[in-house]
Amino acid sequence: MPAVSKGDGMRGLAVFISDIRNCKSKEAEIKRINKELANIRSKFKGDKALDGYSKKKYVCKLLFIFLLGHDIDFGHMEAVNLLSSNKYTEKQIGYLFISVLVNSNSELIRLINNAIKNDLSSRNPTFMCLALHCIANVGSREMAEAFASEIPRILVAGDTMDSVKQSAALCLLRLYKTSPDLVLMGEWTSRVVHLLNDQHMGVVTAAISLITCLSQKNPDEFKTCVSLAVSRLSRIVSSASTDLQDYTYYFVPAPWLSCKLLRLLQCYPPPEDGAVKGRLVECLETILNKAQEPPKSKKVQHSNAKNAILFEAISLIIHYDSEPNLLVRACNQLGQFLQHRETNLRYLALESMCTLASSEFSHEAVKTHIETVINALKTERDVSVRQRAADLLYAMCDRSNAKQIVAEMLSYLETADYSIREEMVLKVAILAEKYAVDYSWYVDTILNLIRIAGDYVSEEVWYRVIQIVINRDDVQGYAAKTVFEALQAPACHENMVKVGGYILGEFGNLIAGDPRSRYVPFCLMFTLLFFFSLVPCLLTCSQKLRPQSRRCCAAIARSATQMLNCSSELRVKEFHLQRFWSPFSQATVLEEMPPFPERESSILAKLKKKKGPGAVSVTELEDSKRESGELNGAGERGPDPSVMAASNASTPSPSADLLGIRSAVPVSAPASSGSLLVDVFSEAGPTASSGAVNDDGFLRFVCKNNGVLFENQLLQIGIKSEYRQNLGRMYLFYGNKTSVQFASFTTTVILDNCLQLNVQSKPVEPLVEGGAQIQQVLNIECLTDFSDAPLLNIKFRYGGALQNLTLKLPVTINKFFQPTEMASQDFFQRWKQLSQPQQEAQKIFKANHSMDTEVIKAKLLGLGMALLDNVDPNPENYVCAGVIQTKSQQVGCLLRLEPNAQAQMYRLTLRCSKDSVSKRLCELLAQQF
Repeated sequence: MPAVSKGDGMRGLAVFISDIRNCKSKEAEIKRINKELANIRSKFKGDKALDGYSKKKYVCKLLFIFLLGHDIDFGHMEAVNLLSSNKYTEKQIGYLFISVLVNSNSELIRLINNAIKNDLSSRNPTFMCLALHCIANVGSREMAEAFASEIPRILVAGDTMDSVKQSAALCLLRLYKTSPDLVLMGEWTSRVVHLLNDQHMGVVTAAISLITCLSQKNPDEFKTCVSLAVSRLSRIVSSASTDLQDYTYYFVPAPWLSCKLLRLLQCYPPPEDGAVKGRLVECLETILNKAQEPPKSKKVQHSNAKNAILFEAISLIIHYDSEPNLLVRACNQLGQFLQHRETNLRYLALESMCTLASSEFSHEAVKTHIETVINALKTERDVSVRQRAADLLYAMCDRSNAKQIVAEMLSYLETADYSIREEMVLKVAILAEKYAVDYSWYVDTILNLIRIAGDYVSEEVWYRVIQIVINRDDVQGYAAKTVFEALQAPACHENMVKVGGYILGEFGNLIAGDPRSRYVPFCLMFTLLFFFSLVPCLLTCSQKLRPQSRRCCAAIARSATQMLNCSSELRVKEFHLQRFWSPFSQATVLEEMPPFPERESSILAKLKKKKGPGAVSVTELEDSKRESGELNGAGERGPDPSVMAASNASTPSPSADLLGIRSAVPVSAPASSGSLLVDVFSEAGPTASSGAVNDDGFLRFVCKNNGVLFENQLLQIGIKSEYRQNLGRMYLFYGNKTSVQFASFTTTVILDNCLQLNVQSKPVEPLVEGGAQIQQVLNIECLTDFSDAPLLNIKFRYGGALQNLTLKLPVTINKFFQPTEMASQDFFQRWKQLSQPQQEAQKIFKANHSMDTEVIKAKLLGLGMALLDNVDPNPENYVCAGVIQTKSQQVGCLLRLEPNAQAQMYRLTLRCSKDSVSKRLCELLAQQF
């Protein structure tokens, strides 16, 4: 609220505010407000000759009532009338009311625009500033259309006051952010850039914000700003604080402008002009030198301003990555902050050094601080600082210090925070594989990893160690011996048992010392497998053993299946175990697994999902391996372990596919969660009676709700569904395609793997006549976000034979989307708020279908989100917004799809307020294109 002075004479407003503050209850406040609203309404309606002072007073009261949280549905016209007043105070209140209460779609917007045009052409600097502030505050597209061409003229005019230039630059910046297609600089470009030479520092500060934003979108048009920015920065850095007395902040000359200039220069590569580049290097050296000088003030504001400039300068040095001397000096300067008493400085130093570690010029300088970083990992009180320390250790690791860093990270894992354990496990696994010269060390490291943090060791980690052991003959015996000893520990994690089951099943004979034997005393292993309810794994593993051992295991299997209530899966495996004792089975089916084909490490792919400073790109990893001799020119394996890069990841990009996990599961890995090894002896029946889950039609329904879910020679199942908020209704149509009656027809919805849904269904008719169709209705309620879909089991008798079919119902999390319309400004503001690495999922993939515009739009609309027009600066991109409605919470989601028709590729980016949802949606949607 504007200050109420004695000259204003608005005593009634002061009394009203005092009355509100003195109210003892909410009811009393509402009563007083309603009384005042009635009085104001009567004044506006009854007194046609109300003077400007009275209008101003009553409009101020309405504004105050609105700020208290009450709706105001009148007084807008009176506020618009105040805009035509020649008195500053009345015009100010009018603009203030308009900026706060008038909607961009209001019918009064045309009258407001006329008043603004009059003030902009009045050449009264005070009135012009008020008009520009109103345009910036409202920032609607209508205002951009009306004034986008007028404001640049005001900005570059020679007779415009400095205060108006500042307001015009910031106003134009706001309009460009909301409607970039309407703000076309064109002829004004060079004159706007030359504002960097303006004598008024306030104009330069405002103009550089505008130029930086414009340069990010159109760097070529504004590249002339580099030399001017360097010149202005040089003058600031080399000047004494007395030279810029009005813009000196605690003995630091123009710190905000200096930071903005350094940030602008990060939009461009190093200057090609030798003189400009030399001048910039001198500026950066001066900034680094000043950081070493004793502080001129003990105030925290002085150090904050000084360090802000220093960190921006270091960011620019890292961005250029071409000056070895500056990079090493920047590293040394950051090293001094690693033990600073300010937590924020330690955090920023660690974060910047993570980037420096990737530079060939400063990597060795970063490594000199390894002891300090290790100490920070162990002793820091703030978990975010500890996480940055772990990222830096990962980034500085190479062949010379790999064992030390891996050992320290393993040691810290025992007491690490739960929030960072999973990421640290992935980093330890990658470093152990990448820098393992001795594979026995790699095996020991992974087994220690499972022992220390077994709950956080994902399948990708222990699948990977199995791959490497099978592909390396020289480590198989050691791995079998080591894992067998690990299984004898008093406490043994389930993942250790799984690794042991696989490795001992394949290479147990190497422990016994007899190459022809496949027997080793596995009583301990079988006890552990049974204890962890991994009997299917036990049975599959036992098939690798020699006959006398298999008979022993078969007895255990019979006891296990009886104690576990005769699970159908276990009985099938027990039956297979009894059958495969023939010499033919031993010679063929029970042969050792062949080596796995090389592929990208799934551990690296999973780490890249974190998208943190420690996550290296696939191409960086491949380059480092070629440099160290681990990959030859053809991409073949060298003598050292390789985390192979995918062939389609050859284009380096800061936004590369950080989320697509290519499965690195061994070909003998489980298809079901209960078995470690694929049961190669499973015999599926020729008809639908096998009971296996059929999910062929599942993906077809991600972006549509109606169609045929399943069809074979007997049965056709159609589906029609509708969803509203967290509720859904699904109609299933079962059609008998034969002329024979289906008897004992039953359906069962299975929610064992999807407890986050509540599904209610009515039983169907038990008889389905030949050629007939019956209907079933499912009512679905989403309790919270979910990953797996419910299953539908269908049983019936056809010609006396029991048919058993299990389908995956197409109920995915996107079905509960509510479309959300958003303006461009609101979209990007929310996009920035969802900037945490765990909130974003991104995938780059090749188009599987035609990249037709209408098809893409139809699929995005079918996803359930609102397709937003005129939001993304690139008209070729697609932007969507929506909110997932569940009973317990709402999850906001934003989507951006960037097609590249020439390369036939897509880049899909999803940001959600819940991290698990963004990854799930990204994977689902990527398969639709």
